[in-house]
Amino acid sequence: MRKVIVKSSIELTRDQKTKLELGLNVAESEIDYIIDEGLIGGIAILDGDKILDATAAQDLIDMKKVADKLISDSLKKGIAVKDIPALLKENSKDIVESQLDFKVCGKVISAADGVVHIDGLSDCCYNELLLIGNKAYALAMNLTTNSIGAILLSGTAVEYGDIAYSTGKIIEVPVGDALLGRVIDPLGNALDGRPAARTDISRRIEFPAPSIVDRSKVKESLSTGILAIDAMIPIGKGQRELIIGDRQTGKTSLAIDSIINQRGKNVICIYVAIGQRAAAVSKIVKTLEEYGALSYTIIVLSTASDSAPLQYIAPYTGSAIAENFMYAGRDVLIVYDDLSKHAVAYRTISLLLKRPAGREAFPGDIFYIHSKLLERAAKLSKELGGGSTTALPIIETQAGDIAAYIPTNVISITDGQIYLEGELFKAGQRPAVNVGLSVSRVGGSAQTKLMRNLSAQMRLDIAHYRELAVFSQFGSSLDESTKEILNYGAKIVESIKQAECSPLSTLKEELYLFAIVNKYLKKVPQNKVHEFLEAYYNYIIMQEAEICRRIDESGELSAEDEVKLKKTTSDYVSAYK
Repeated sequence: MRKVIVKSSIELTRDQKTKLELGLNVAESEIDYIIDEGLIGGIAILDGDKILDATAAQDLIDMKKVADKLISDSLKKGIAVKDIPALLKENSKDIVESQLDFKVCGKVISAADGVVHIDGLSDCCYNELLLIGNKAYALAMNLTTNSIGAILLSGTAVEYGDIAYSTGKIIEVPVGDALLGRVIDPLGNALDGRPAARTDISRRIEFPAPSIVDRSKVKESLSTGILAIDAMIPIGKGQRELIIGDRQTGKTSLAIDSIINQRGKNVICIYVAIGQRAAAVSKIVKTLEEYGALSYTIIVLSTASDSAPLQYIAPYTGSAIAENFMYAGRDVLIVYDDLSKHAVAYRTISLLLKRPAGREAFPGDIFYIHSKLLERAAKLSKELGGGSTTALPIIETQAGDIAAYIPTNVISITDGQIYLEGELFKAGQRPAVNVGLSVSRVGGSAQTKLMRNLSAQMRLDIAHYRELAVFSQFGSSLDESTKEILNYGAKIVESIKQAECSPLSTLKEELYLFAIVNKYLKKVPQNKVHEFLEAYYNYIIMQEAEICRRIDESGELSAEDEVKLKKTTSDYVSAYK
């Protein structure tokens, strides 16, 4: 027997039911009348696989579509934002009358584990935002001939038979200066206990990356304040530099130090936490606040307890917020912590949607979801304002295996990687950077001329030291020159150790490198290296203030200034005890 379900916001009268049954021609059919207050008004008819919707909820969605198009067309014509309300009022009759009596909608045929399958909605697009009932939102991910697979973005319960509406929109999130200093979820809702950020600007989380002609060369340094990074693995504005290493090797600390170092440098910072513990992120927020970095930072948080769909869209939300600043001509640093958990969240979604699984059960487009995200980081051309987004994605390895599936994927997308080694971390090296496996494909073009000249020699010295240190383990007798290289190499390694949350200025890094590369640490005991360098820096900026000013402004050291600086440094070393 044919079964028809009629949903209404209030109970229908006997006359209404009689007219409805005559109009539907439901002879020899069973009709169930259900009251659903969520429909706001009107009725919805579920006849087998077909849904006829004449509810107020659908009307409101359709009216919003017409109003949105009117606003978009008006802005393209140059109509001022302040005149939009009057324009909507003037056209309100057209907006309302544009609706039809009935719409064909979709019906939920199954819902489990945050995934819903919907019959109908033949005009639905990939990644379109769907409204289920009048409260639950879902993201269309699978488009097949007869149904749609979607992932729920909210915790609202969804049941079999619920009506699904297409909104014709991609997910948008609020953007702008109002978000600075805030903690939000991937949908833009406040998580810091404060009122929602007031902003009239929103942006799609999915957006095409800038084309080749829209980009300019990456040649301006983004200083992290970490000597080992800025000297040997420099990062430029617009670059994508991967931070990779095992668990508990200091990956997040390195990223947070980079954010703290942007204070007073007119760089907006965005920290995207994907699948992190809420307590760990709370600690990060307190650290940023303590060092005065929260005021220019936005935190997008998707905790480990959040659903896989929310963890999946989190980095795209962060990227959308960053792009708003970038296209306004500003510089942005965005940290994705971490993309390993993002890949796992996407794998979970794909398996629930019954997509074909590939290597390590990841779907075939796992490379694409990371490449389309990271390609959005760029240094824009002057014609587009010259803004930049610098991305620091983080990847967690297992037992130091950087040749695993997800690590190799992201390495091939990024412009270099900073590899943090577990053994170095256990040996007390902070940050535990493995210079041999770390690389920046931007290189010296993102450094000052002085830093470039000094760091080239430093990298060679460390490489030589590491090589000799390995061979020295096999023999007891070493000649004096080898002992000297090993002794000084150990001091260089000691000099690049750095405590957390203590970034160095570019001038300080350059003066440190000057002393290190020119062998002024020879007579300094290894355990006194940091004490010597700090005292040396203070002495130089007092004795050679004019030289320091020129270095700070130009990033270069003239031959005349170099002679003076060497003499002053030699005098200080001779007097140092």
